[in-house]
Amino acid sequence: MKFKIPKLLSILLVTSLLFIGCNNTQVSDKSSEDDTLNIVTSFYPIYISTLNIVKDIPNVTLTNMTKSQTGCLHDYQLTPQDLKTLENADILIINGAGMESFLDTIISQYPNLEIIDASSGLNLLEDDIHSHDDDHDADDDHGHDHDADADDDHDHDHDADADDDHDHDHDADADDNHDHDHEYNAHIWVSVSGNIAEVKNIASQLENLDPENKDAYEANTNAYVSKLEALKTEMHAELDSLPNRDIITFHEAFPYFAEEFNLNIVGVIEIEPDSEPSAKEIENIIATVKANNIKALFTEPQYSSQVAQTIANETGATVYELDPIVTGDANSDAYDDYINKMQKNLDVLKEALK
Repeated sequence: MKFKIPKLLSILLVTSLLFIGCNNTQVSDKSSEDDTLNIVTSFYPIYISTLNIVKDIPNVTLTNMTKSQTGCLHDYQLTPQDLKTLENADILIINGAGMESFLDTIISQYPNLEIIDASSGLNLLEDDIHSHDDDHDADDDHGHDHDADADDDHDHDHDADADDDHDHDHDADADDNHDHDHEYNAHIWVSVSGNIAEVKNIASQLENLDPENKDAYEANTNAYVSKLEALKTEMHAELDSLPNRDIITFHEAFPYFAEEFNLNIVGVIEIEPDSEPSAKEIENIIATVKANNIKALFTEPQYSSQVAQTIANETGATVYELDPIVTGDANSDAYDDYINKMQKNLDVLKEALK
């Protein structure tokens, strides 16, 4: 027994040391987890862009804040889950240009949260919604200046900081460079050139915030931008020669797209998001369709096509669907979702405007 006790104690001692060693390893692992860069995007199109930029980079996680079918964030209200997601985030990437104005009242609660504004420094189109009179006359001039490409004036060199000062005064609006009375159209990504500009903007700002991964961000961005440039070339080759250029869209999601591909938006079915047009507004759109001999009305998969179908029945126009690419599952299958959906839009336009 005298020999057994020390032997037993030795076994217990060795076991204890091993247990302590295992615990030390777990603490080390947790510390490693704390080094993870947690990136959150505001909604789906920004998620797709960021997903391609952070592809296969260790210790970088990406979460989309809003649900897959949320769509545009015009009247979005934050949920308790959203607030929890923001609490765990290191970086929040937003579209900007007034899209995420719901953040203005709560962003001061997250003083350590870095914000990347994808639209920072870009030339924005004024929101035509606010140029309408009380009757929202559909015959108002919706003409777009086709002389400028969405990203022609923006040379997005990754060596330059797209958001030069990038100081985050959380007492100020989240979109620090833009006035937030929705006087600018926020649907920049719907233009392929606009999407490229936002991708470069996001990448440039990520490189500044996380310089250790600069080379990886840049390589991923260059690869994705090459695919987007190929898409843009293909779309111009197919669309530039189409005879019909006048279109009526569901809501103000396509001005940047129309500018890029020299289309003329002569009417909008739903002037205010999530608000059905009045009888007077529908009457005006019908008059516009007839006066301009419009052959195609474009709805969006996120909304009912009932009003558009009513207009089509009165005018003989055909209803088609264009996707502004605002909904989808935020997962690893989303890498090429923007490109795939834009190619479907191309096919629709080729058929509708021939």
